[in-house]
Amino acid sequence: MLNYEKIIVRMPNWIGDLVMATPILHDLRYAFPKAHIAVLCVNPVAQILKKDPNINQIITFDRLPKKLDRLRGGEVIEKISKENFDLGVLLTNSISSAYWFYKAGVKQRLGFGKGARRVFLNFRAYEPDDIQSRHQVMTYKQILARVGLPPSSAKPMLYITKDEKLAVKKFINPKFSKVVGINPGAAYGSAKCWLPKRFAKVAKDLIDNDDEVQVIFFGTQETFKMCEEICNELGPRVVNLCGKTTIRELAALISQCKAFLTNDSGPMHMAAAIQVPLLALFGSTSDVKTGPYQWGEVIHKHVSCSPCYKRVCPIDFRCMKRISSDEVYDKLLMLVESIPCLND
Repeated sequence: MLNYEKIIVRMPNWIGDLVMATPILHDLRYAFPKAHIAVLCVNPVAQILKKDPNINQIITFDRLPKKLDRLRGGEVIEKISKENFDLGVLLTNSISSAYWFYKAGVKQRLGFGKGARRVFLNFRAYEPDDIQSRHQVMTYKQILARVGLPPSSAKPMLYITKDEKLAVKKFINPKFSKVVGINPGAAYGSAKCWLPKRFAKVAKDLIDNDDEVQVIFFGTQETFKMCEEICNELGPRVVNLCGKTTIRELAALISQCKAFLTNDSGPMHMAAAIQVPLLALFGSTSDVKTGPYQWGEVIHKHVSCSPCYKRVCPIDFRCMKRISSDEVYDKLLMLVESIPCLND
């Protein structure tokens, strides 16, 4: 195994994928304790790694809307080229990212060598034959095997400071000792999302049956209106924070939850990495491949057409409709009552 002094890792663009890729940073730091390790991340997802002790530098860029602009790289290539990196690890499969590393003079460029991007790689990793039946965390680790690092036992991790946890207390009513987080959205499309009325029913059951519970809905600005309708009907103990927090604040708030209910989403992976009691609902995607890694509970009915990976269900949405609100409530209540919060 060669000794690298300066390493750059192109991290995934989506929150969940980025969280699942964090063990790579741990493994690189363990193998090269004296190396300067940088990450290349899109804004604002880069905030997630702000406190990660395994890295020395975060290089950010704004998402480029046009394919030709993404390929050219421009400012991104300029930022990378100044650093004289020995090794570049590509956790994305795009041609543009591989081209950026090539054009910026990264000496050894490592990633999965599929399609046209292989011409920009001089260290090519090979996708495992069982990629559809292995977890994405392990698929990322497979890339490092090409430089002599066997898959480790490292799990996804997020690092949140005590000050950050204290700062988000302003969102939580101190009258209630149990905060339950609910994330009813998902970035990829409606096929990943359980029915809003059933999320509302679970929230209502929680506050009706436990005077110590406050429910907080999390999500983006796109889910704000839906969650606002739910919260308005249920009163002040159910709060809508969709679109009102930064990514760092979201992580800190999740860490304060007694339990977290979510679809397959970025916040799901954040909750798993923080090790908050977690219940994840799956339908159109695979809990084997992208489920919460070695943490939490999953409900997945495994109907004949699932996983289909479609954005919108073309038929009757049977995978999610078969998950009842009573089943979810019962499992979530067990998490609230039996597992203490370890993240204060």
